[in-house]
Amino acid sequence: MKQNVYPGIHPQVRSLTCFNAIEEQIIDVIGKEWYITKGDEFQIGYHKSSSSIYRFILIKPTEKYQEMFNLDRELPLIFSDYETFEPRTLDAIDYVVKNFQKYRVEKVCSVLLSSDNKIEDKIYSLMKSDKESQIIIPISYFELINSRSDYFLINKFKKHFYTRDLFAFEGPLKKDLYFFGRNDLIHKIVNRHDSNENSGLFGLRKSGKTSVIYGIERTLDTKDEKSIVIDCQDTSFSKRKWNKALWYIILQIVKKYDININTNDEDKYTEENASIMFEGDMIKLYNRFNHNNILLIFDEIENITFNVSPIEHWEKDLDFVYFWQALRSLYQKHTNLFSYLIVSTNPMCVEKATVNGKTNPIFMSIPFEYIQPFTVSQTKEMIFKLGKFMGLNFDETIFAKLTEDFGGHPFLMRHVASVCSKIADQERPIRINRLIYKRAKDKFEKEYVEYVQMIWEVLAEYYKDEYDMLEFLAIGEVEDFKKFAMDTPQITNHLIGYGIIEQIGNEYDFKIDTVRKVLIQKNKYQNKILSPINMWREISERRNELEPKIRLIVRNQLQAVFGKTEAKEIVFKIFGKDRKRKYYSLPYKKIFDPNDCEIYFEDLAKIISKKWQNFNNIFGKNRDQFINDMKVINEYRADAHAKLVTQDEMSHFRVCISRIEKKVSEFME
Repeated sequence: MKQNVYPGIHPQVRSLTCFNAIEEQIIDVIGKEWYITKGDEFQIGYHKSSSSIYRFILIKPTEKYQEMFNLDRELPLIFSDYETFEPRTLDAIDYVVKNFQKYRVEKVCSVLLSSDNKIEDKIYSLMKSDKESQIIIPISYFELINSRSDYFLINKFKKHFYTRDLFAFEGPLKKDLYFFGRNDLIHKIVNRHDSNENSGLFGLRKSGKTSVIYGIERTLDTKDEKSIVIDCQDTSFSKRKWNKALWYIILQIVKKYDININTNDEDKYTEENASIMFEGDMIKLYNRFNHNNILLIFDEIENITFNVSPIEHWEKDLDFVYFWQALRSLYQKHTNLFSYLIVSTNPMCVEKATVNGKTNPIFMSIPFEYIQPFTVSQTKEMIFKLGKFMGLNFDETIFAKLTEDFGGHPFLMRHVASVCSKIADQERPIRINRLIYKRAKDKFEKEYVEYVQMIWEVLAEYYKDEYDMLEFLAIGEVEDFKKFAMDTPQITNHLIGYGIIEQIGNEYDFKIDTVRKVLIQKNKYQNKILSPINMWREISERRNELEPKIRLIVRNQLQAVFGKTEAKEIVFKIFGKDRKRKYYSLPYKKIFDPNDCEIYFEDLAKIISKKWQNFNNIFGKNRDQFINDMKVINEYRADAHAKLVTQDEMSHFRVCISRIEKKVSEFME
């Protein structure tokens, strides 16, 4: 329960002499709406030529601000009386937040008072390039002193709180301002490292793995411990052979910590000597770091993993074996020198006993876990706090619904909440109820499909068997799924570990319902046909979707090449005398409208075939195949339902119409 706070100024602040006359006036204005608890002056920088003097006060929110902006901690308010704002002024905010945490200073928001009358535009420009920046309320000395509005301050806060979308982060979170739900995992991995133990972390794309890596780095930095992240996607690393990849690790550590140390040159890292060189260099770094072991973090490790790497010497040769032999051997020889964390989608690299006929050096040697979905309480913490800053008050029932609908996947849930913000009224604060949530969910599932596809695209790219199992389950091929599950329990365990499906008894189901829906739509016509009705339903749907698109292509292409008059003559040569007599008076556009003119699917095929040179850029070079595909599609008309379609005929139909659909879709994109 929030305590009652009343406007005012603490007597100790009144007694301070560091503020100039204008700042004292500002303090009086602020003190009418906030309670000012503390103030002081400080210096940033140690050299006269580069140091700057700033003053600050800590302001405690009164009830009005508590309710409107979810504020209960004290905010830092920085005074900068320099006439021209410089970005380094933001260091002053960081200084106050860091040095006054015992006063429970709010990290997410601060107020910046400046003598620069263009401060708002300059802060806006800076914040636009830094999506993770805290909320800064920029106000010039002049506008605050000269304001005559009783709502000046509250409107400033509304402007900078309510117009910012704190949910719509696309990339990993590098800072801890908007980072939720993973601190226990971070401390667990850090504690393992401190005990000289290795770790593995796996999970689907956009599940937060890279954000966890940044969190681990921040935690180690606060303890003055060392780490290096090796992005295995970076070709500077993955294009190197295993021996030169070891040298690259040393290079990155030296660069990150900007240390002057005599390490071995790259050319000394031969295949014969690389392990020796690496050992010597790591020992030098270990001694330079006061005998603190170093955490080596390998992110996106599938890029250097056998069978799946896009680089041939990692995929097919024995580079994976030699690389990990070197690391594991040195780790066992010097148990306090370093430990490593491997991060990827799939734990195959530690589950396969052999690699191209050789023993896998890290087989079952690294304890690993999957990054877990958010619980309802974690979802609530994230959505409630960020929503409050944006003036969005989510109903209590929404948190459980959001977690269930999107399987606790933080990336998806953030973006659904972002859609809630977009469709909500502009007047804030506003209540987000079940109705708004349902509208947002429907809109997300319809218009943000690419966000859902990001989750499984790594499976489709690297782990085809796992992706195929998801498709089987989505389109209702349950028996095929269960057969795979029985034959390959390891793959099934991966899918469960990702949090994308769950097992209940002998049955399996999707935990992220939206993934199931998108997969169904993507594979709409891939399932086995169970009845003649289903066959005709699919034939009818696909023909009805395809034919208007081909009519439009033919109409536009003929007009573009020949002009309306000549294009019209070409069409009526195909139609024949009777239809020409009946419809020739129609405008060119109307003759392609089945409501106005008798135009058939086979007409379109004949026109394209006759003028193939004008359509082969759309339908490909193989004219005979096109003619055959269109003929097969035309045979299965809605008026031919009396004819039963066999499974073989249906398969043939699917092949033919899929080719045409693909060409049409590519042209119309």
